[in-house]
Amino acid sequence: VILTQTHAVEPTVIVVLDLLHADGIGEQPRTELVTQLLLLHLRLRRQFCIDDRLIHGQVATVWTKMTGCNRIMCVNDDVAQDEMRKKLLIQVAPPGIKAYVVPVDKAVAAYKDPKYDSFKTLFLFTNPADVVRAVKGGIPFKSVNLGGKCFKDGDTLISQAVAVNAEDVKAIQELLDMGIEVEIRKLWNEPKGDVMEALKAKGLV
Repeated sequence: VILTQTHAVEPTVIVVLDLLHADGIGEQPRTELVTQLLLLHLRLRRQFCIDDRLIHGQVATVWTKMTGCNRIMCVNDDVAQDEMRKKLLIQVAPPGIKAYVVPVDKAVAAYKDPKYDSFKTLFLFTNPADVVRAVKGGIPFKSVNLGGKCFKDGDTLISQAVAVNAEDVKAIQELLDMGIEVEIRKLWNEPKGDVMEALKAKGLV
């Protein structure tokens, strides 16, 4: 997922991994003061996030509020060709926020287009490899939050909410090699976890 304010600053990104998974409305910060402090924190420290729930309760009620976005862009080549999934994603966007579903190359082109400078866009990705493509395409991510990824056959759980396969591990390592932080955190107000430590603990690197 990515939030961009202008091309002059690094985008804030939330990368979301599994477009069909949704678990309802997630936990929210307990007080409005906490919400405002977290919003200030985001604006001062730009970050990126990977979460396989895409537009779900946390995105709709917390992440959009924390990032202050006015657009959501779901980024994946296959999903962009799936009309039913596109319609579902667009329909669950929170009120007042317009959603789009586009392939990776189009997301990169939109980021570079000056006519979209006024947009504050939350980009949602379905996998880490697409984030690597976006970075190489010219979106200057500095930090990625791995928020959640559903377990599938052949995956390895590296946290309670994150399961990865060999392709994910390769992409995560590539992001780290490019100097991009990758941290694990399911909820906005949770402490960050070190993805490399989690991968080493499971013998994946």
